[in-house]
Amino acid sequence: MSESISVAPVVQEAGLKDKVFEALSKAVVSMDIYSSAEPPRLDERKLAEDLGVSRTPVREALSRLEQEGLVRNIPRRGMFVVRKTRTEIIQVIEVWAALESMAARLVTESASDADLMDFKNDCQRYVSEDGEAPIDEYSEQNIRFHQRIIELSGNRYLIDTARRSFMHMYAIRSATIKHRDRKIQSVIDHRLIIDALVSRKTEVAEMLVREHALKLAEHVRLNLDFS
Repeated sequence: MSESISVAPVVQEAGLKDKVFEALSKAVVSMDIYSSAEPPRLDERKLAEDLGVSRTPVREALSRLEQEGLVRNIPRRGMFVVRKTRTEIIQVIEVWAALESMAARLVTESASDADLMDFKNDCQRYVSEDGEAPIDEYSEQNIRFHQRIIELSGNRYLIDTARRSFMHMYAIRSATIKHRDRKIQSVIDHRLIIDALVSRKTEVAEMLVREHALKLAEHVRLNLDFS
């Protein structure tokens, strides 16, 4: 049985189209789309009912999601969430490695001391030297950790480019973090990355962030077979 999408009603006011798009994009990237044999199918009518809106803004939002590469309209079958192949996933991760490592460099060069300490304090309780962490909380924190590095870069063009890539990275990270060996390695890597960023060790931070992403690519190559 394929994964089902869960959405909440949106307030119908100015900017409704954007609110519907944001609600649907958040719901899609949060789905565990690789847990079942078939890609999830999106029912336009049910989505409109769940969101409490007409089908027009839902249709427009799905069209935008299709442009983002997150959903695909299959003739005579309907709209489905896109599940990437293993090769495509690895390529997405490689692009992310380049973006996030540059973000890490920029963070060490321009982020304020206050922002770096907020980042450290927010993340510190989820990391440990032995790599142990509460899996449910850490799964969400893992996503937020990488988003924060991008945001702290302060580069609006990098942030916008990374946002598109992260829509695909979210599902990948959610699927792989359930593997205990990957979770332990991730926790350890995060601790080292935090230290490098806060200490403004530019070359070290850039290298650690890049290698962390490439380890994920290797984990996908060796352990996952998405099709």
